[in-house]
Amino acid sequence: MNWTQLLSDRRLGATRTERPQSRGWARSDFERDYDRLVFSPAFRRLQNKTQVFPLPGNIFVHNRLTHSLEVSCLGRSLGNIVGEVLSERYPSYRETPFRSGISAIVSAACLAHDMGNPPFGHSGERAIGAYFSEGAGKHWESFVRAEGGRWEDFLFFEGNANAFRLLTHQFRGRRPGGFALTYSTVASIVKYPYSSLLSGGKSKFGFFVTEEETMQEVAEELGLIRRTTSALSYARHPLVYLVEAADDICYQIMDIEDAAKLHILSREEAQGLLSAFFSEDELREVQQGLRLIADPNEQTAYLRSKVINLLVEEAAGIFLDAEQALLSGTFEGSLIHHLSPRTKAAYEACSQTAYARIYRAREVVDVELAGHRIFTALLDQLLEAQLHPDYQYSRTLLSRVSSQYEMERPTMYGRIQSALDYISGMTDIYALDLYRRITGMNLPAV
Repeated sequence: MNWTQLLSDRRLGATRTERPQSRGWARSDFERDYDRLVFSPAFRRLQNKTQVFPLPGNIFVHNRLTHSLEVSCLGRSLGNIVGEVLSERYPSYRETPFRSGISAIVSAACLAHDMGNPPFGHSGERAIGAYFSEGAGKHWESFVRAEGGRWEDFLFFEGNANAFRLLTHQFRGRRPGGFALTYSTVASIVKYPYSSLLSGGKSKFGFFVTEEETMQEVAEELGLIRRTTSALSYARHPLVYLVEAADDICYQIMDIEDAAKLHILSREEAQGLLSAFFSEDELREVQQGLRLIADPNEQTAYLRSKVINLLVEEAAGIFLDAEQALLSGTFEGSLIHHLSPRTKAAYEACSQTAYARIYRAREVVDVELAGHRIFTALLDQLLEAQLHPDYQYSRTLLSRVSSQYEMERPTMYGRIQSALDYISGMTDIYALDLYRRITGMNLPAV
């Protein structure tokens, strides 16, 4: 792969004769991608979607919106470092927008990386997969397979694949190309650039069968390396590694800070985990800064900021050292997997603590339990309504659904996908409210 082709400002859905609009203007087309995402309803809805902890009461913790904004900030920093070095490394590539282009692409892709996630955090993805593997949805497998549909798309439902669909699919009433983002921004969110047939039961894949042609188009435009000749699979776009690193750094370190605020971890435990990232000399310098701060929460925030800065600089260095492996598609693992020994040990200690103490905390488990019940009820009702659209109840329920979701699709695969499009776009509160209304647990105020 080569940078000249990988950094394409052509837009998905544009004709081959159309050129980018922003030549000679103050904003590049990659910057337009960022703005287009920020002003979209789908992005605004992230403010009411769970990140890890339930949406806050009197203590504010991260939701999907604040998480995505923070990831985008880190992505911009990573892109700035990488773009600056690559522009010096390839001075003859004058037309390749290393400096501004990489930073803008990565920051925009970071904004979009969670836009396909359903309500209730990652537990929402697990609840959908469980509905089709263990619940009532298992009944539809024979129908989908009989019509030639890909059951694995639902069995291993994946928020990353759904983000690719959300950003690229021409829903009814939308323009060709969905959000009509640049090819490079779209490719930079595809963390798992292969179909569900190759997911290996790990619930990780990058696009549904309905978006395979779009993925092929993106890959051909950017020159992504094709890995298999049967089921669709490609090497990652190199900038995916920066988006992934920004996400990994944010959720792992910010979850430690949130857990301290919620008293799931003590302040001493949280600060001990964060202090482990530094050498003795670095820690002495950090402690000098801590002495100037009296508030315990601000002390933890100061440590967190120092850790994030360290991780960003190290991840950018790993990317630059591995540039040729990234371009040839031979780089293995994430940038985080290649951290220096001390940094990696500290990161893994945070990860182990998070899985043992945070992600299995009672509040987080309660969200997962509620999500299973809510998704089961919504999917049962929506699929039944699509199968019997002339029933009085079906007509009433389907009247609530926006026409963009095309609930009248003729195949079982299409009906399930339409129901998932609708549910995935919901906020936590909307999903809970709809569940209460259709089950008769709540009535509108008169």
